[in-house]
Amino acid sequence: MTAEVVSLGCRLNLSESERLRVMLAGSDDLIVINSCAVTAEAVRQTRQAIRRARKAQPDARLLVTGCAAEVERAQLAAMPEVDGLIENAAKLDPRAWNVPPQRQTVAPAHTRAFVQVQNGCDHACTFCIIPQGRGKSRSTSLHDVLRDIAHHLDGGAKEVVLTGVDLTSWGADLPNEPRLGDLVTAILDGFPQLGRLRLSSLDGIEIDEQLLELLGYEARVMPHIHLSLQSGDDLILKRMKRRHSRRDAVTLVDGLRARRPDLSVGADIIAGFPTEDVAAHDSNLSIIRELAIVHGHVFPYSSRPGTPAARMPQTAPATIKARAAELRSAVAAERQSWLSSLIGTPLAVLAERDGTGHATNFARVSLPAGTLPGSITTITPNRIIEGLLA
Repeated sequence: MTAEVVSLGCRLNLSESERLRVMLAGSDDLIVINSCAVTAEAVRQTRQAIRRARKAQPDARLLVTGCAAEVERAQLAAMPEVDGLIENAAKLDPRAWNVPPQRQTVAPAHTRAFVQVQNGCDHACTFCIIPQGRGKSRSTSLHDVLRDIAHHLDGGAKEVVLTGVDLTSWGADLPNEPRLGDLVTAILDGFPQLGRLRLSSLDGIEIDEQLLELLGYEARVMPHIHLSLQSGDDLILKRMKRRHSRRDAVTLVDGLRARRPDLSVGADIIAGFPTEDVAAHDSNLSIIRELAIVHGHVFPYSSRPGTPAARMPQTAPATIKARAAELRSAVAAERQSWLSSLIGTPLAVLAERDGTGHATNFARVSLPAGTLPGSITTITPNRIIEGLLA
């Protein structure tokens, strides 16, 4: 038996939830809600998950951790369904859960392994509450990263995904201040059997030259980037206190595509940031087309208490909702065009357990019945069915 862990939010939370399941093995009648606070909607979903879990298991002990457990601590603690809160910074410490120390808290993976290499953030984007929930940037040591990856590979993982709150800041707090490119090189050198290495969200302005070369030319680094873009408008980017311009993002993607034409691009984009006018919204729409963003995470702006953006002139909720829908429609159009361009192209697909899999460029592909999860198979798609290549 093991605890039931409900994960909300980012890939980092997903990675941490897998480690929690291993660490809490044997802790039956325990429910853990690994919460998210990135938007007001994420907090609402956290509350909903708490109520749903309590209704399903009225006699279980229910504990909440994650970002919402920090930034919404009093409100969550007051919920009658909640038995206790675990500090986000302590959630991977067995002592916080009163369980014996584990020699290894990394869950073996059968397909893709999410490996946390960094946590927290030292930046101060005006809209973001995550530093309040995650604290300052902390890098996992190279030794520990390599140990975790070795464990996942021994467990059968065929692809490793590096995750972090601010992944590209990895190394800044370590001796000699290595860069993320150094970490990726060490992983590739240390594990020649690893055929697929993928990176989660990147801050484009922080990408070092070595990482840029690896993204452009290294076949084992997947041809897929996801940018922490947030906006395509320069004035809004300044008001967000982002450190890149629209031109920086375009130059980065153009340079990578010149080296690697099969590169697919994803991005986080915020709809309806305070003071956003029609022209700024049009800049968001146009950068989706200019960068050919096919993996888009569109976030309707959500005012978070205590952030500078909450004190700026707010965009009307109905306008935010409408603009988010337009942005999602623009991403969907780019995605459909991209998927259509892949018909007839042989794709190496890593099979998941749900009958689908991801190609190297992160296109999702429907697989033939009986395909073994964890296997890599070549599929030449001939159609698109409900957003999947088949």
